[in-house]
Amino acid sequence: MTSPAEQSPAAASDTPVPFGDVLATRVAQRESQLVLGVDPDPTALWPGLDDRPARSAPPLADPVASAVLAHCTALIDAAAATCVAIKPQLACFERLGHAGRMVLGAVLEHARQAGLLVIADGKRGDIDVSARAYAEALYGGVETPFGAVAGLGVDAATVNPLMGRDALEPFVSAARARGAGVLALVRTSNPGAADVQDLELAGGGAVWERLAGIVEQLGRPGIGARGLSDVGAVVGATEPAHLARARELMPNAVLLLPGVGAQGGRVQELAPAFSIGPAGGLVSASRSIAGAYRDRGGDPAVAARAEAERLRALAWELA
Repeated sequence: MTSPAEQSPAAASDTPVPFGDVLATRVAQRESQLVLGVDPDPTALWPGLDDRPARSAPPLADPVASAVLAHCTALIDAAAATCVAIKPQLACFERLGHAGRMVLGAVLEHARQAGLLVIADGKRGDIDVSARAYAEALYGGVETPFGAVAGLGVDAATVNPLMGRDALEPFVSAARARGAGVLALVRTSNPGAADVQDLELAGGGAVWERLAGIVEQLGRPGIGARGLSDVGAVVGATEPAHLARARELMPNAVLLLPGVGAQGGRVQELAPAFSIGPAGGLVSASRSIAGAYRDRGGDPAVAARAEAERLRALAWELA
């Protein structure tokens, strides 16, 4: 399975299927809005990985990288049937050095083979020149006089909008050309988000509301037939009181909702995200799934699958 814009005959033409349509179709097929966060900590990997059958990706020469790969593929195998996408945290792979890039590539391919979309969580953001380079690395790669360099080919990526609209536009352009999406940080799940994002502007409204307005503006040209834009927003599940206002400001945006589980967010409080349809919100959970065995006991894969299914069912009821 290749990614991202391969979902219909239209993808073979010059006009890819819009990201919102791709997502809506995949959500309906899988009856899931659950996104599996893949944030491997090399000091806290699943026990017993050496006893598991070999995965589709070969082991690496670097023992740490090989162990991380085994953990990630086992986690995906356990939860894939209940999820619509994975969200690899790029920093967790980058800290492994050169081998980490190979691990990341193998993890993304493993997820695609399982029918999952890929949302790269790197929260990139910079001036336009650097933004274009980030976008090439995430989405389509770059053509050079010496040959082509492939990007990660992700279906969507998180970006940081605090440098302004011109820092977002290269990501939107690169993603839209491939039928991929952009998810801008609007109101995040960390406690410190209030330090900046909730500040009141002189002209009225909070900083995060201004960011939501930028998302809505940039996303208008990318609204697909299913009513969803290819520019969405990250809105933390830990502050559900903001969701109704976020949906009002971004009526066509896909809302990525991190913070469920370990950070205290509750799926039952996320209903406003789904007011525009089942694919209007994506519930992201990482540690609560990967670490479920610590609370439930037993095999890590069995516990992860059970927790993922529990979260999937809760979210689907809201749609």
